[in-house]
Amino acid sequence: MILQPRLSRTPLAGHQQRSIRSGDLEVRLAATAAEIDAAQALRYRVFYEEMGARATPEVAASRRDRDRFDAYCDHLLVIDHARSAGPDSVVGTYRLLRGSVARRHGGFYTATEFDITPLLAVPGEPLELGRSCVEAAYRTRPTMQLLWRGIAEYCFGHGISLMFGCASLPGTNIATLAPALAYLHYNHLAPPALRARALPERFVRMDLLPPDDIDTAAVVAQLDKRATVSALPPLIKGYLRIGALIGEGAVIDHDFNTTDVCIIVVMDRIVGKYFNHYMRET
Repeated sequence: MILQPRLSRTPLAGHQQRSIRSGDLEVRLAATAAEIDAAQALRYRVFYEEMGARATPEVAASRRDRDRFDAYCDHLLVIDHARSAGPDSVVGTYRLLRGSVARRHGGFYTATEFDITPLLAVPGEPLELGRSCVEAAYRTRPTMQLLWRGIAEYCFGHGISLMFGCASLPGTNIATLAPALAYLHYNHLAPPALRARALPERFVRMDLLPPDDIDTAAVVAQLDKRATVSALPPLIKGYLRIGALIGEGAVIDHDFNTTDVCIIVVMDRIVGKYFNHYMRET
Protein backbone atom coordinates (compact mmCIF):
# COMPACT_ATOMS: atom_id res chain seq x y z
CA MET A 1 0.00 0.00 0.00
CA ILE A 2 1.33 3.42 -0.96
CA LEU A 3 1.67 5.89 1.84
CA GLN A 4 0.76 9.49 1.04
CA PRO A 5 1.34 12.77 2.88
CA ARG A 6 -0.80 12.99 5.97
CA LEU A 7 -4.21 14.59 5.71
CA SER A 8 -4.67 17.36 8.23
CA ARG A 9 -6.34 16.03 11.35
CA THR A 10 -7.05 19.52 12.65
CA PRO A 11 -10.66 20.59 12.07
CA LEU A 12 -10.94 23.76 10.04
CA ALA A 13 -12.04 26.63 12.26
CA GLY A 14 -15.61 27.66 11.55
CA HIS A 15 -15.91 25.02 8.84
CA GLN A 16 -19.21 24.80 7.02
CA GLN A 17 -19.75 21.95 4.61
CA ARG A 18 -19.87 23.48 1.15
CA SER A 19 -22.08 22.40 -1.68
CA ILE A 20 -20.35 20.78 -4.68
CA ARG A 21 -22.08 20.93 -8.06
CA SER A 22 -21.49 18.90 -11.22
CA GLY A 23 -23.97 19.63 -13.98
CA ASP A 24 -27.46 19.07 -12.63
CA LEU A 25 -26.16 17.09 -9.64
CA GLU A 26 -25.28 18.66 -6.31
CA VAL A 27 -23.85 17.04 -3.20
CA ARG A 28 -24.35 18.68 0.19
CA LEU A 29 -25.57 17.98 3.71
CA ALA A 30 -29.28 17.86 4.41
CA ALA A 31 -30.34 21.20 5.86
CA THR A 32 -33.94 20.51 6.89
CA ALA A 33 -36.09 17.76 8.37
CA ALA A 34 -37.82 17.46 4.99
CA GLU A 35 -34.51 16.69 3.27
CA ILE A 36 -33.68 14.01 5.85
CA ASP A 37 -37.15 12.58 5.27
CA ALA A 38 -36.40 12.46 1.53
CA ALA A 39 -33.18 10.53 2.23
CA GLN A 40 -35.12 8.07 4.39
CA ALA A 41 -37.68 7.65 1.60
CA LEU A 42 -34.87 6.87 -0.86
CA ARG A 43 -33.39 4.38 1.59
CA TYR A 44 -36.78 2.66 1.84
CA ARG A 45 -37.10 2.36 -1.93
CA VAL A 46 -33.62 0.89 -2.30
CA PHE A 47 -33.36 -1.30 0.80
CA TYR A 48 -36.93 -2.58 1.06
CA GLU A 49 -38.50 -2.38 -2.38
CA GLU A 50 -35.40 -3.24 -4.42
CA MET A 51 -33.18 -5.31 -2.14
CA GLY A 52 -35.86 -7.16 -0.19
CA ALA A 53 -35.25 -5.96 3.35
CA ARG A 54 -37.87 -7.09 5.85
CA ALA A 55 -40.04 -4.16 6.95
CA THR A 56 -41.71 -3.85 10.32
CA PRO A 57 -45.35 -2.71 10.18
CA GLU A 58 -44.25 0.79 11.22
CA VAL A 59 -41.60 0.98 8.46
CA ALA A 60 -44.02 -0.38 5.85
CA ALA A 61 -46.69 2.15 6.85
CA SER A 62 -44.33 5.13 6.74
CA ARG A 63 -42.36 3.93 3.68
CA ARG A 64 -39.28 5.33 5.38
CA ASP A 65 -36.08 3.63 6.54
CA ARG A 66 -35.48 5.15 9.98
CA ASP A 67 -33.62 4.22 13.13
CA ARG A 68 -32.51 5.91 16.33
CA PHE A 69 -29.16 6.98 14.87
CA ASP A 70 -30.72 9.26 12.26
CA ALA A 71 -31.51 11.95 14.82
CA TYR A 72 -27.87 12.82 15.52
CA CYS A 73 -26.14 11.96 12.23
CA ASP A 74 -25.34 14.24 9.32
CA HIS A 75 -26.99 13.17 6.08
CA LEU A 76 -25.09 13.70 2.84
CA LEU A 77 -27.35 14.06 -0.19
CA VAL A 78 -27.01 13.94 -3.95
CA ILE A 79 -29.71 16.14 -5.47
CA ASP A 80 -30.71 16.16 -9.13
CA HIS A 81 -31.80 19.69 -10.00
CA ALA A 82 -33.21 18.47 -13.32
CA ARG A 83 -36.06 16.99 -11.31
CA SER A 84 -38.76 19.03 -9.70
CA ALA A 85 -37.98 20.15 -6.17
CA GLY A 86 -39.12 17.77 -3.47
CA PRO A 87 -38.37 14.28 -2.14
CA ASP A 88 -37.85 12.76 -5.61
CA SER A 89 -34.92 15.08 -6.29
CA VAL A 90 -32.77 13.25 -3.70
CA VAL A 91 -31.09 10.43 -5.66
CA GLY A 92 -28.25 9.46 -3.36
CA THR A 93 -27.40 9.58 0.33
CA TYR A 94 -24.78 8.67 2.93
CA ARG A 95 -25.15 8.86 6.69
CA LEU A 96 -22.17 10.36 8.52
CA LEU A 97 -21.48 10.08 12.26
CA ARG A 98 -18.42 11.55 13.93
CA GLY A 99 -16.96 10.04 17.08
CA SER A 100 -17.36 13.23 19.09
CA VAL A 101 -21.08 13.21 18.28
CA ALA A 102 -21.56 9.49 18.89
CA ARG A 103 -20.01 9.75 22.35
CA ARG A 104 -22.60 12.35 23.37
CA HIS A 105 -25.53 10.29 22.13
CA GLY A 106 -26.16 6.62 21.49
CA GLY A 107 -22.88 5.36 20.07
CA PHE A 108 -22.27 3.89 16.61
CA TYR A 109 -24.49 1.67 14.48
CA THR A 110 -21.45 -0.46 13.55
CA ALA A 111 -21.06 -1.40 17.23
CA THR A 112 -24.35 -3.33 17.01
CA GLU A 113 -22.58 -5.81 14.71
CA PHE A 114 -18.83 -5.47 15.37
CA ASP A 115 -16.48 -4.86 18.28
CA ILE A 116 -14.94 -1.59 17.14
CA THR A 117 -12.80 -1.01 20.24
CA PRO A 118 -9.51 -1.04 18.24
CA LEU A 119 -10.86 1.62 15.88
CA LEU A 120 -11.88 3.96 18.68
CA ALA A 121 -8.35 3.74 20.10
CA VAL A 122 -6.86 5.37 16.99
CA PRO A 123 -5.89 9.00 17.73
CA GLY A 124 -8.06 11.65 16.14
CA GLU A 125 -11.67 11.91 15.08
CA PRO A 126 -13.27 8.77 13.59
CA LEU A 127 -16.14 8.88 11.12
CA GLU A 128 -18.76 6.19 10.65
CA LEU A 129 -20.14 5.83 7.12
CA GLY A 130 -23.50 4.15 6.76
CA ARG A 131 -26.86 3.79 5.04
CA SER A 132 -25.32 4.44 1.66
CA CYS A 133 -27.67 4.13 -1.29
CA VAL A 134 -28.16 5.56 -4.76
CA GLU A 135 -31.22 5.34 -6.98
CA ALA A 136 -30.70 2.68 -9.66
CA ALA A 137 -30.57 5.06 -12.64
CA TYR A 138 -27.85 7.12 -10.93
CA ARG A 139 -25.43 4.29 -10.08
CA THR A 140 -22.79 5.73 -12.30
CA ARG A 141 -19.21 6.79 -11.83
CA PRO A 142 -20.01 10.56 -11.83
CA THR A 143 -22.56 10.11 -9.04
CA MET A 144 -20.21 8.03 -6.90
CA GLN A 145 -17.36 10.48 -7.50
CA LEU A 146 -19.59 13.30 -6.37
CA LEU A 147 -20.49 11.41 -3.20
CA TRP A 148 -16.81 10.79 -2.48
CA ARG A 149 -16.02 14.46 -3.04
CA GLY A 150 -18.68 15.32 -0.49
CA ILE A 151 -17.19 12.84 1.98
CA ALA A 152 -13.69 14.23 1.33
CA GLU A 153 -14.93 17.76 2.02
CA TYR A 154 -16.48 16.54 5.27
CA CYS A 155 -13.29 14.72 6.31
CA PHE A 156 -11.09 17.76 5.75
CA GLY A 157 -13.50 20.05 7.54
CA HIS A 158 -13.70 17.87 10.64
CA GLY A 159 -10.14 16.54 10.81
CA ILE A 160 -11.16 12.91 10.28
CA SER A 161 -8.38 10.38 10.92
CA LEU A 162 -10.24 7.14 10.19
CA MET A 163 -13.47 6.06 8.48
CA PHE A 164 -15.34 2.84 9.15
CA GLY A 165 -18.74 1.26 8.76
CA CYS A 166 -20.77 -1.79 7.80
CA ALA A 167 -20.67 -2.62 4.09
CA SER A 168 -23.16 -5.14 2.75
CA LEU A 169 -23.00 -8.01 0.31
CA PRO A 170 -26.45 -8.89 -1.04
CA GLY A 171 -28.01 -12.05 0.31
CA THR A 172 -27.51 -14.28 3.33
CA ASN A 173 -26.40 -17.53 1.67
CA ILE A 174 -22.87 -17.92 3.03
CA ALA A 175 -22.02 -20.74 0.62
CA THR A 176 -22.75 -18.44 -2.32
CA LEU A 177 -20.81 -15.56 -0.76
CA ALA A 178 -17.86 -17.72 0.33
CA PRO A 179 -15.52 -16.77 -2.57
CA ALA A 180 -16.05 -13.04 -2.03
CA LEU A 181 -15.71 -13.30 1.75
CA ALA A 182 -12.57 -15.42 1.47
CA TYR A 183 -11.03 -12.99 -1.01
CA LEU A 184 -11.63 -10.10 1.41
CA HIS A 185 -10.24 -12.07 4.35
CA TYR A 186 -7.04 -13.21 2.67
CA ASN A 187 -6.24 -10.00 0.81
CA HIS A 188 -7.60 -7.09 2.84
CA LEU A 189 -7.75 -8.17 6.51
CA ALA A 190 -6.83 -5.32 8.83
CA PRO A 191 -3.71 -5.68 10.99
CA PRO A 192 -4.36 -6.66 14.62
CA ALA A 193 -4.18 -3.08 15.90
CA LEU A 194 -7.08 -2.10 13.61
CA ARG A 195 -8.96 -5.38 13.49
CA ALA A 196 -12.58 -4.80 14.38
CA ARG A 197 -14.27 -8.16 14.90
CA ALA A 198 -17.80 -9.40 14.45
CA LEU A 199 -19.56 -9.75 17.81
CA PRO A 200 -19.21 -13.31 19.15
CA GLU A 201 -22.91 -14.10 18.96
CA ARG A 202 -23.05 -12.95 15.33
CA PHE A 203 -19.63 -14.04 14.07
CA VAL A 204 -19.48 -15.79 10.68
CA ARG A 205 -16.09 -17.00 9.44
CA MET A 206 -14.87 -15.49 6.19
CA ASP A 207 -12.01 -17.92 5.45
CA LEU A 208 -14.42 -20.57 4.17
CA LEU A 209 -12.27 -21.44 1.15
CA PRO A 210 -8.52 -22.18 1.12
CA PRO A 211 -6.33 -19.38 -0.24
CA ASP A 212 -5.34 -21.42 -3.30
CA ASP A 213 -8.96 -21.40 -4.48
CA ILE A 214 -8.90 -17.61 -4.81
CA ASP A 215 -7.28 -16.27 -8.00
CA THR A 216 -5.86 -13.19 -6.36
CA ALA A 217 -3.70 -12.17 -9.34
CA ALA A 218 -6.71 -12.02 -11.63
CA VAL A 219 -8.69 -10.14 -9.03
CA VAL A 220 -5.99 -7.52 -8.54
CA ALA A 221 -5.42 -7.15 -12.29
CA GLN A 222 -9.05 -6.42 -13.06
CA LEU A 223 -11.70 -6.29 -10.38
CA ASP A 224 -14.58 -7.25 -12.66
CA LYS A 225 -13.05 -10.29 -14.39
CA ARG A 226 -13.47 -12.95 -11.75
CA ALA A 227 -16.72 -14.27 -10.29
CA THR A 228 -15.05 -13.89 -6.90
CA VAL A 229 -15.13 -10.13 -7.05
CA SER A 230 -18.04 -9.66 -9.40
CA ALA A 231 -19.99 -10.74 -6.32
CA LEU A 232 -18.69 -7.66 -4.52
CA PRO A 233 -21.00 -4.64 -4.71
CA PRO A 234 -19.61 -1.50 -6.37
CA LEU A 235 -19.49 0.25 -3.00
CA ILE A 236 -17.11 -2.33 -1.54
CA LYS A 237 -14.99 -2.24 -4.71
CA GLY A 238 -14.79 1.52 -4.32
CA TYR A 239 -13.60 1.19 -0.73
CA LEU A 240 -10.95 -1.33 -1.77
CA ARG A 241 -9.66 0.99 -4.49
CA ILE A 242 -8.85 3.66 -1.91
CA GLY A 243 -7.06 1.14 0.31
CA ALA A 244 -9.78 -0.04 2.68
CA LEU A 245 -9.12 -2.80 5.19
CA ILE A 246 -11.62 -5.41 6.36
CA GLY A 247 -12.46 -6.47 9.91
CA GLU A 248 -12.48 -10.10 11.00
CA GLY A 249 -15.68 -12.05 10.55
CA ALA A 250 -18.94 -11.23 8.81
CA VAL A 251 -22.44 -10.68 10.18
CA ILE A 252 -25.69 -11.91 8.64
CA ASP A 253 -28.41 -9.28 8.73
CA HIS A 254 -31.66 -11.10 8.04
CA ASP A 255 -33.73 -7.94 8.35
CA PHE A 256 -31.88 -6.31 5.46
CA ASN A 257 -31.22 -9.53 3.54
CA THR A 258 -27.48 -8.85 3.53
CA THR A 259 -24.19 -10.14 4.86
CA ASP A 260 -22.10 -7.35 6.38
CA VAL A 261 -18.37 -6.82 6.69
CA CYS A 262 -16.60 -4.04 8.57
CA ILE A 263 -14.83 -1.57 6.29
CA ILE A 264 -11.89 0.41 7.72
CA VAL A 265 -10.20 3.31 5.91
CA VAL A 266 -7.18 4.94 7.56
CA MET A 267 -6.91 8.40 6.09
CA ASP A 268 -3.10 8.41 6.12
CA ARG A 269 -3.04 5.29 3.94
CA ILE A 270 -5.37 6.11 1.07
CA VAL A 271 -3.90 4.65 -2.12
CA GLY A 272 -2.05 7.11 -4.36
CA LYS A 273 -4.11 7.94 -7.43
CA TYR A 274 -7.37 7.65 -5.52
CA PHE A 275 -6.01 9.95 -2.84
CA ASN A 276 -5.42 12.50 -5.59
CA HIS A 277 -8.73 11.81 -7.31
CA TYR A 278 -11.10 11.97 -4.36
CA MET A 279 -9.27 13.89 -1.68
CA ARG A 280 -6.73 16.36 -2.96
CA GLU A 281 -9.17 17.70 -5.56
CA THR A 282 -11.42 18.72 -2.68
